[in-house]
Amino acid sequence: MTRGKFITLEGGEGVGKTTNLNFIKDYLQQHAISVVVTREPGGTVLAEKIRHLLLDKDSEAISEHAELLMIFAARAQHIKHVIEPALAKGVWVLCDRFTDATYAYQGGGRNMRVSTIEWLENLVQGNLRPDLTVLLDAPVEIGIARAKERGAFDRFESEKISFFEQVRRAYLLQAELHPERIKLIKANQSLADVQKALIDVIGTYLR
Repeated sequence: MTRGKFITLEGGEGVGKTTNLNFIKDYLQQHAISVVVTREPGGTVLAEKIRHLLLDKDSEAISEHAELLMIFAARAQHIKHVIEPALAKGVWVLCDRFTDATYAYQGGGRNMRVSTIEWLENLVQGNLRPDLTVLLDAPVEIGIARAKERGAFDRFESEKISFFEQVRRAYLLQAELHPERIKLIKANQSLADVQKALIDVIGTYLR
């Protein structure tokens, strides 16, 4: 059986990931591809509980190392119980954020050592890496303004603008380091233009 493909969608706050994740799912299904849609942190019962703890801004202060380890603990569950079983069955996996987000938020935003993240990435993931990553990028001010329209902020969304500037820079660095895998799309253009660019990327990948 042909192994499924692993596609991830990345980006900072308010770049339109949810809308475009559904668009990609529909596009793949129109091309007769069986696809599982999931998210990080999350995707399993335990991983979703960890997600709740990570996003709760009213809980006790979470140390940077605890945050990083919780994210990879959730990821380990997600890979074992959702991602790998689907890929092994030939199903494509479409994931809202994956390890690039860790390099961006914990590496960039929290200024944690990249070598520490790399070590955990290799420990938890083995050889598993996304086949394709779509990075939606927009100026931080635009993204935060859009995010505010969604309602109350969670623990990450409540960070300062400087945090998100560092997140964005780390994401763009990831795109520079992995140009074959990470495809950058400007998210501050119209939704129609964003989705046209998505079709170009996904369509080329399908061919």
